[in-house]
Amino acid sequence: MSAAPLVGYSSSGSEDEDEAEAAAGALARPGAGGCRRSQSPLPSQRLPVPDSVLHMFLDTEGEPEDDQEKHGGRVRTFPHERGNWATHVYVPYETREDFLDLLDMLLAHAQTCVPRLVRMEAFHVSLSQSVVLRHHWIIPFVQALKDRLASFQRTFVGLEVTSGHPQFLDLVSEVDRVMEEFDLTTFYQDPSFHVSLAWCVGDARLPLEGRCLRELQNIVDEFEDPEMVLRAHAEQVRCKSGNKFFSMPLK
Repeated sequence: MSAAPLVGYSSSGSEDEDEAEAAAGALARPGAGGCRRSQSPLPSQRLPVPDSVLHMFLDTEGEPEDDQEKHGGRVRTFPHERGNWATHVYVPYETREDFLDLLDMLLAHAQTCVPRLVRMEAFHVSLSQSVVLRHHWIIPFVQALKDRLASFQRTFVGLEVTSGHPQFLDLVSEVDRVMEEFDLTTFYQDPSFHVSLAWCVGDARLPLEGRCLRELQNIVDEFEDPEMVLRAHAEQVRCKSGNKFFSMPLK
């Protein structure tokens, strides 16, 4: 057994370095039984670790932090555990300037009913619930999605999907098959597809229901050419797992 093992990690103190150097020095001292006088003394410094070894496990780092302050006070639907990656499959909704103008009008009015409403940072139509994947499942999971979705065509979406609904159901069916392969929760039964525009912590349905929602609908209806403003090409399906993003083009 070697008295000076190869070290590939950083120590929290100098104690490990002192022990390694002392062991290497003992090998080099004459009469210490570690080497003959005719041999060259062994160097006291540690051998460099190859880059391939140093970078071998970098892909397992960078897991998302469980910090509510970074997410506006939102609470996870399941506790974060090391090695578990929250995963979500969706169709991104690419916005235009006129859509954002309409959104500003809607949010300003909605905040008179629920002041704590916050605008979404990005927009999408969900094709799955949020599920948990182990890190080593991510690549095979994404590959299974790509295989299932390889032949799908484009469609159109609005605030609430009123055209292309059957195509979205077909997409969900394929995503559900992948979820079942990995023993994960499938999507909701009889889903209603929509694009979320704003959110807040807590249940704010009561002040939004009734008059407020009717007034918001009037704003949409009176906006110039709302059908064109709210229409968008669905060109890809995305999978977000932790801080990793994967795209699957729709032909």
